[in-house]
Amino acid sequence: MRLSRYFLPVLKETPAEAQIVSHRLMLRAGMIKQASAGIYSWLPMGFKVLRNIERIVHEEQARAGHIAMLMPTLQSADLWRESGRYDAYGPEMLRIRDRHDRDMLYGPTNEELITDIFRSHVSSYKDLPLTLYHIQWKFRDEVRPRFGVMRGREFLMKDGYNFDLTKEDALHAYNRHLVTYLRTYERMGLQAIPMRADSGPIGGDNTHEFLVLAETGESEVFYDSEITDLKFGDRVIDYDSKEQCQAVLEEFTSRYARTDETHDAALFDKVPEERRRVARGIEVGQIFYFGTKYSDAMGATVSDDAGNKVPVHMGSHGIGVSRLVGAIIEASHDDKGIIWPEGVTPFHCGIVNLKQGDDEADAACEALYASLTALGLEPLYDDRNERAGGKFATMDLIGLPWRITVGPRGLKNGVVELTSRRSGESEELPPEEAVARIAEIYGKTKI
Repeated sequence: MRLSRYFLPVLKETPAEAQIVSHRLMLRAGMIKQASAGIYSWLPMGFKVLRNIERIVHEEQARAGHIAMLMPTLQSADLWRESGRYDAYGPEMLRIRDRHDRDMLYGPTNEELITDIFRSHVSSYKDLPLTLYHIQWKFRDEVRPRFGVMRGREFLMKDGYNFDLTKEDALHAYNRHLVTYLRTYERMGLQAIPMRADSGPIGGDNTHEFLVLAETGESEVFYDSEITDLKFGDRVIDYDSKEQCQAVLEEFTSRYARTDETHDAALFDKVPEERRRVARGIEVGQIFYFGTKYSDAMGATVSDDAGNKVPVHMGSHGIGVSRLVGAIIEASHDDKGIIWPEGVTPFHCGIVNLKQGDDEADAACEALYASLTALGLEPLYDDRNERAGGKFATMDLIGLPWRITVGPRGLKNGVVELTSRRSGESEELPPEEAVARIAEIYGKTKI
């Protein structure tokens, strides 16, 4: 993509309504525009990041054997009355009445709808286990939407639902989801800590939230500092192995880590004092096991091997896809702008032409652009007729992890400059070596 042809409405001034870093930088970098309170249009660069996050989520769900589908944004109130949640959910639910006077709602979550789908098509234990998921827009009518996409009213979310014959099988699904989420967040350059949490209106006894530590987090969290040393890394897990998934759960949840709703001061005091930490965290996902709460209420049963009808055990598992964009920025920025991790960056690198209109510089940039594109990479070429300082400021603001700078002086020596956005370190290389280095970097981030 050439910047002269791209829609990137960057702002020099910070809008007054932006209270936290991610909101300020998303507005300044031309990623979003507010449509109304807590509702945003995703402009091209923001949309690219959103789709990259969505792609990683899909890939990790598929790795675990989970099956993608798509459910609608609007749901019938009758299903929610059947489960008993229609009146209990509260004013966050946007209730709608259609032209035929039927009660509808804009879905804040999908337990009822997926249970209805399941009970309509599955009747035998032989069809279990089954995990279905989708990535869809949700709406919760927050009383005070703020912090940009971090606490909006409309948001993109992955929500998955497992159906199992026994509690043991359902808890394996719970553990399996914990493993997939650890992999998912690490691929995005994040450390998201699983913490014992409150189930809220979804219900259930087993639940963990995944939180990214950040000063602007909405939750107060208490944890043993040893947990921040844990990394999932490139280990290979057999998702069908209950033992392997259970071992990962124990490794990542055996140390104290809780949100303020479930904090137990007496247990926390047993953590060695030098390892006790109190901080703020941003919730980016949550997993639940709630047993037969919905299957009992809605008649989602299967015949077991003895021919008896039994309610299925269920759980739900969510990732805040749009919220993750803000969380990544909160965790990865400096005073110049965003610093995208390679896994989610909207463009793999930027190309800056220091002397647009110079035949040699133009030709070198075009050759770099063509070489990177031929390798399946997507560079952003700043071909505008602007000052070098303005081009560098734009690249720093939008946060591409790598920049190749091309100018007449370097070309006389047969080199271009490769710069890391994260470290600020630069290296002079022949153009073909710069391309090879970028290709090597992104080769390491692929599955």
